[in-house]
Amino acid sequence: MATIAAEPVSLGGRAERTRWQKTKRLARRNPLGAAAAVLLVVFSFLAFGAGLDTLPLGTTQGTASPMIATHDPFVMNSSAVLQPPGGGHLLGTDDLGRDLFSRIVYGARISLWVGFISVGISVGVGAPAGMISAYGGKWIDFAIQRIVDAMFAFPTIILALAIVSVLGKGIFQTTIAVGIVGIPRIARVTRASTLGVKSLPYIEAARSLGAPAGLIVARHVFPNILAPLIVLGTAGFGTAILAEASLSFLGLGTPPPNPSWGTMLSGAAQQYVRSAPYMAIFPGIAISLGVFAFNLLGDSLRDIFDPRLRGA
Repeated sequence: MATIAAEPVSLGGRAERTRWQKTKRLARRNPLGAAAAVLLVVFSFLAFGAGLDTLPLGTTQGTASPMIATHDPFVMNSSAVLQPPGGGHLLGTDDLGRDLFSRIVYGARISLWVGFISVGISVGVGAPAGMISAYGGKWIDFAIQRIVDAMFAFPTIILALAIVSVLGKGIFQTTIAVGIVGIPRIARVTRASTLGVKSLPYIEAARSLGAPAGLIVARHVFPNILAPLIVLGTAGFGTAILAEASLSFLGLGTPPPNPSWGTMLSGAAQQYVRSAPYMAIFPGIAISLGVFAFNLLGDSLRDIFDPRLRGA
């Protein structure tokens, strides 16, 4: 009697195919979100593969070993001043002969760094403040919300300018200022989400069984408000990039000669806007694409996580 040997089934390969199929299906349902994710992957690749700095991020002088960048973004070349795009310089050079493409590539690193750290500050402070406000009782809620209202009373850029004027100029101070500016928005959304969750039956059941408030918040409330926090935090990246660019444009952000998209738009770019408009056009395009991609990704995540929009 012949024996038929069964072929081994690779569970790992099947799982990988399933994940890939789910990814393709999700990309087909939300092509704009997929395009935003691809664009952010490209920005991340440029930022982390730009080159190797000899001095840490945020210093006022430095040299670099270019990898993706075609030139050292710090080196000035008097023989290549204000060269138009093309030739040996893909996007041209600035008034000091520095390669614009290399500076934009290195500027992506600063923008993403500011986005990650500032959003971490906003969520790390705003989310606990919002949950404490919703769970802390009448007077704690009143005190926290009045602080939030006071911060909301100032326009974003004005509040950031006030914080930077106290902390001083520099990329680290700018990052802290942008993070603080985003706290009230996170706190308000977290409070509203917590108030919506705390009245649900399973929360009431846990409270009736004597579970402490801290345990209820950590194990039951926070996991159920995580989705809106992820969406809001992702959208906050675009706001952080724009705020850093605005502060750098005003001379209060990243100190020169470090490449920053906002810094590249200020100073010489304004002086040579007629004779060398590319000095302002290309950094402006980089800022617009970065903010657009993060905002689009935030909208896509909202559609994915919100069950009311999932089937729309």
